[in-house]
This record gives sequence, C-alpha cells and structure tokens, in this order.
Amino acid sequence: MKKSLWIGLLVLFCPLCAMAQNTFDGTWKIDTNKVQMSKKPDVIVLQKGMYECKTCVPPISVKADGTDQTVTGHPYFDTMIVQVVDDHTVKETEKKGGKVVATSTTTVSADGRTAHFDFTDSSNTNSEPVTGKGDMKQVAKGPGGSHAISGSWVTSDITGFSDNGLLFTYKEDGGKLSMTTPTGQSYDVKTDGTEAPYKGDPGITTVMVKQVGKNSLVETDKREGKIIAVVRSTLSADGKSMEMVFEDKLQGRTMSYTAIKQ
Repeated sequence: MKKSLWIGLLVLFCPLCAMAQNTFDGTWKIDTNKVQMSKKPDVIVLQKGMYECKTCVPPISVKADGTDQTVTGHPYFDTMIVQVVDDHTVKETEKKGGKVVATSTTTVSADGRTAHFDFTDSSNTNSEPVTGKGDMKQVAKGPGGSHAISGSWVTSDITGFSDNGLLFTYKEDGGKLSMTTPTGQSYDVKTDGTEAPYKGDPGITTVMVKQVGKNSLVETDKREGKIIAVVRSTLSADGKSMEMVFEDKLQGRTMSYTAIKQ
C-alpha cells in the first residue's frame, strides 16, 4: 500500500521543466503542506494468512508469514515480505534482486478508523533512501474477522519526507530541458513533445514535455511505450511557485501539489 503512494509521489516529485526564457530554471522543493492526495482509496485485505492489495497494479496476493514471497509485474521490487507484528501493526519489506529496497510499518488505531505509517524507500533512488511518514483514514471496513489493516484507506496527511525526495533542479537551454533530482533521476528532452529517455527510474523508460500556453507545460511519462502518468505544471505570475497536477494513469488517481522555488 505504501508503495503505490510513494511511486506516485516519486513520479509526482520528479518535475516538469523550463521555458525558453529560463523562467523555470533553478532548484524547487515540494511543499508537503500543499499536497492534495487522491480520494481514490487503497483496498487491503489481510486474513487467513494472506495479504492482498486489491488496488495495486497489478494486484498483489502473498502469504503474510514473514517470508519472501515472489511478486511479478512490478518494476520496483520482485519479492515482498509481510510480517504481522500484532493485531493492529503490519510491517512490509520489499526487495529486488535479493536487496531490500523499501520497508514500511503501518499501525492502525484502537478504533480502526485511522492508521499511521513510516517508510524508507530506495527502490527509485541511486543515493540515500527517501524516508517519510503519514496518516490514513479508513473509508470502508474490511471483511469480518480480518486484520485491522483490512479495508479501504485514503492518505490524509504526509509529513517528515526527507529533502532528497522533495527537491529537483532543471535547466533549459535552446529549447531543451535538463532535469535532475538528488535521488538520481534525470532526462534531457526538447520541450516540443519529442520523446526522450528517462534515466534512473526502473518504472519510467521515456518522457515527453510539451509547452502549452505561456506558463504551462505537460509532461507525459511512459513505460515500454505505455503512458503511465501525466503531469501538468503552471507557473505563478511571480515565478516563485508552480501548481502541478499529477495523473496516475495506471491506478486512475489524481494528486495536486505546489513546488516552491528555492
């Protein structure tokens, strides 16, 4: 469940680009107080020794016995460990090629209506792991007799993200945009919609950026030729902030956020 959130945030935080006047040039930082998360819930069921993420793409169904379980179709990890710590706490560990790339611990409140999570994630980084925490709200209960984590959840708050997951820098020169992040993502692409390689992200293979109007751009991310995300960016009149809308085409989710120029 944390993976779908973080993948979404990582793509969301890997930004759009610059215009001919270099107005977008510089380093920017996502303001986590101004992130509007998707209202579409994550659906989790943990019962009878099995863990299911029904809204993951593709869906995940593994034994919740604390051992490595093979997961297919996910570019960021290939095995997953689900450990039931107690009646209200679950720990997830994801690996790729035998190496731990992400961990998360989710603790559900006594009344079952809210949950808190902490995570570390290096599945999309070439440097130090991104860390963070957040809270969720239950919008529908899980099956009777299932673990407290079962149900439909929406993320209500995210805090404590490490800066390496929030910062990005780009430079435009001669109609070509260069984007870099502290976690190792980068691309060099013309801002006329020409497709180019997206580097450092196992889930994105190519990118296109198109200027729309004076202060807006549209980034389209693809995986093996399939559109997986679209990000629309609009620069403020004073050039100090950008309003961005992220559409996750795989999961049918939309998030919005603000980036502040540093």
